[in-house]
Amino acid sequence: MQQKTQQKVKVGIFAAVMLGLLLVGIFLIGRNKSMFQRTFVLYGTFQNVGGLQVGNNVRFVGIDVGTVESIDILSDTTARVALRIKQKVKPFIKKGAVAGISSDGLMGDKLITISSGTQNATPVEDGDVIQAVDPMDYDRVLDRLSGVAENAEVITEQLAGIATQINQGKGSIGRLLYSDSLATSLEGTVTEAKKTVKSIRKGSDGFSENMEALKHNFLLRGYYKKREKAAKKEAEEQKKEAERKKKKAEKDSASLKVPKE
Repeated sequence: MQQKTQQKVKVGIFAAVMLGLLLVGIFLIGRNKSMFQRTFVLYGTFQNVGGLQVGNNVRFVGIDVGTVESIDILSDTTARVALRIKQKVKPFIKKGAVAGISSDGLMGDKLITISSGTQNATPVEDGDVIQAVDPMDYDRVLDRLSGVAENAEVITEQLAGIATQINQGKGSIGRLLYSDSLATSLEGTVTEAKKTVKSIRKGSDGFSENMEALKHNFLLRGYYKKREKAAKKEAEEQKKEAERKKKKAEKDSASLKVPKE
């Protein structure tokens, strides 16, 4: 009889503990889901929910203020998300608020983030539809990154091939860096250019000497004398003209002087 009583006591304690754990679990879940607080509902229409699920958190200014209540498909391109939000944050969410889908960390669960609208706007009402921004399509981004990586690999291989050819002395750059014949050719070109300049200088000096000799040649002596006479005559005329202008200026100056009494 005593053994049966002890067994009943154990069963009663176990049942009480399990009931207490059940109540604690219900309380925690209810608090997380805002079941014991006053709430209101907002709606947002997305073209792509990006893996969002019912029960995910809703954040406003970095604080969890509610949960995703439901996700309903409206058409083949849109889905409506219902957001259950705590009543106490309602005055801070304005009519122009925007809802977006983001992740809780790099690999965390999806969640809804709400940014407040303009400060002078009126607060939202229960059942309002707010503007929604579709999340980034990571699959498309990964496809583009994959294409970029493939192109980079091809370019790297081509650059490696070019570097190999240059190291082997192939191509214009390779010959310029590693071929002695090109350097020898350039040195020869420079030497020939110096010789040409020296020949031009000699020719110029010879031409001057020839011109001086032609001046003393009896056939051309008359021609050069005529040129010298013409130049001398022109210089004398210019000198006479300058003296005439000077005398005229002195005469004009004297005529303007007032005679003394």
